[in-house]
Amino acid sequence: MRPSALGQSRRDRDLETLLASEIVDVVVVGGGITGVGVALDAATRGLSVALLERADLAAGTSRWSSKLIHGGLRYLATGDVALAYESARERAVLMQRTAPHLTRALPMLMPNHRGTPWSELASGRIGFAAGSGLRAAAGTSRSVLPPPRWVRPARATALVPTLRREDLRGGMVNWEGQLTDDARLVVAVARTAAAYGARIVTHARVTGIDHGEVHVHDGLTGAAGTVRGRTVVNATGVWADRLDPRAELRPSKGAHLVMRGEAFGELGSALVVPVPGERNRYVFVLPQVPRRDGTSRVLVGLTDDAVDAVADVPQADTADQRFLLEVVNSTLERTVTGDDVIGSFAGLRPLLASADGTASADLSRRHRILDDGEGLLTIVGGKLTTYRRMAAEVVDHLVASYRLVAGACVTARQPLVGAIPRRRLAAIPAAAVDIARYGGEAADVERWVASDPDLATPLYDGASHRLADVVWAMRVEGALTTEDVVDGRLRLDQVPEERARAEPVVRAIVEDRRSA
Repeated sequence: MRPSALGQSRRDRDLETLLASEIVDVVVVGGGITGVGVALDAATRGLSVALLERADLAAGTSRWSSKLIHGGLRYLATGDVALAYESARERAVLMQRTAPHLTRALPMLMPNHRGTPWSELASGRIGFAAGSGLRAAAGTSRSVLPPPRWVRPARATALVPTLRREDLRGGMVNWEGQLTDDARLVVAVARTAAAYGARIVTHARVTGIDHGEVHVHDGLTGAAGTVRGRTVVNATGVWADRLDPRAELRPSKGAHLVMRGEAFGELGSALVVPVPGERNRYVFVLPQVPRRDGTSRVLVGLTDDAVDAVADVPQADTADQRFLLEVVNSTLERTVTGDDVIGSFAGLRPLLASADGTASADLSRRHRILDDGEGLLTIVGGKLTTYRRMAAEVVDHLVASYRLVAGACVTARQPLVGAIPRRRLAAIPAAAVDIARYGGEAADVERWVASDPDLATPLYDGASHRLADVVWAMRVEGALTTEDVVDGRLRLDQVPEERARAEPVVRAIVEDRRSA
C-alpha cells in the first residue's frame, strides 16, 4: 500500500495514537484546501502534524467553487496589483509543477456585440493585456496558457455555437486555468501530506480548544478525547468564528447551475458575460471535462451576495437561477431555461469583513492571520488559487513565533500525488476521464481493473463512474462513508438524479466492506 493512501484503518490508528499520548507540533483544524495546505507545508518541513476535520475532506467551500485557477484579473481592475501577481504566480505553480494532472488551460470568450459600451470594451482589452503581462512575469509558459487574442465573429460562434449572431463584432479570448475537480485537489494535497507523516483524521469534530488541548468527538464511534499540540491552526473557513470569536467575516454566497452541455452546443471555450449595470462582475459559462460517454456538463455561475447565516450546506435558490439565466441569455441566440438545468450548488466565501459596508463583490480576497499569543492561529479570508502561499505564511509565522524547528518551505516544487508532466499524462493507456481524475495513478487503477474485470462495471446503466472508482476512493482516497464516496469523490452531489441512482449501489459496497 502506498504511503499516501488514506483509509479507515489508518484513520483509526492515527486518532488512537493522537488521543493516547502523542504531542504534535501543529494541530490543524479544518480539512478544506487551506487546512490541508497547512498540513502539507508543515509536514514537508519536518514538523509533526495532525489534521482534524469534522466531516470529510473538502466537505465545505472547497468543493463548491467555480473550479477556476485564475490569474487575478479582477484584482487588477481594483488596483490590487500585488494580489493579482500572487494569484498569477500560484496559478503557474499549480499548472506547471505541483498539479498539472488536475488542471487544464481553458479559453474564455468575452463577446463584443454592437452597442457594447466602449468603456467595457476598453476595460476588457486593457485587463487582458495586463493579465498577459502577469502571466509572463509569473513564469507561465505560452504552451500552458497562450496570450489573449481578438477573434472575428465566425471564430467566436465556432467557439460558442449558441452565441447571438445579430450585431456580433467578434470577441476577446483569454486563457485561464481550470481544475478538473476542486475536491480532488484537496484530497491530493491531504494524501501528499500523509505521505510525509501527517495524521489526517476525518469525521472528528473539534468541540473546543484550550491552550493547545484540542477536544475532539469521534463522529464514527461517538468517543471523545483530547489531541495535544504545541500550536493549533484554525482553518475552518466561514465557520472560523465558532472556534475563535476574533474572526470577523462577511460570508458571500456563490451559486452555480449545472446544465447539460448540449444546451450550449459543442462549446470550444468558456463564455464570459458582463453583468449589466455592474462594474467588474461577470457570469461564466464553464464547460467541464467530458464524461466517459462523451457527454458534458456546463457550470453557469456565479452570484456574489452577502449572507446573514452560515449554513453547513448552502443552496442555490430560485432567485439565483433567475439571475444567472437572465444574464447568460442576454448574449445567446437560443434561450436556455430552467428545463436545461439538471442541478445546482452554492459555496460560501470566507471574505474579510469591511467596516464601510462594501458590497460582497468588492470585498478583498486577501487573507489574514490572527494569533492569540498562546499558540492558536486562525487563518481567515483568501481564496483557492493562493492556498499554498497562505499555508506557507501560516507555517512561517508558527516557526518564527513559537520556536518550532523546521526547514524551509518546499511546497512550490513538491508535486502532489498523481502529478506527472503533461506529455507523460497524454501517454497513459487509460481513458481521458480517468487521467483527468487520477493523473499518473490512472495507470495503477487500470492495472487493478485488469486484475479484477468486475471493477470495470458501471455503477448503473450510462454511469460515468465504475465500481473501481468506489473501491479506490475507500482504499486510497480516505472516503469512509457512503456520502464521502458519492459526494466527495464521485461528485454526484451536484446532479440529484445521478446521485439517487448511484447512492444505493455505493451504500451496498460501503456496508459490505465494513462487514468484511
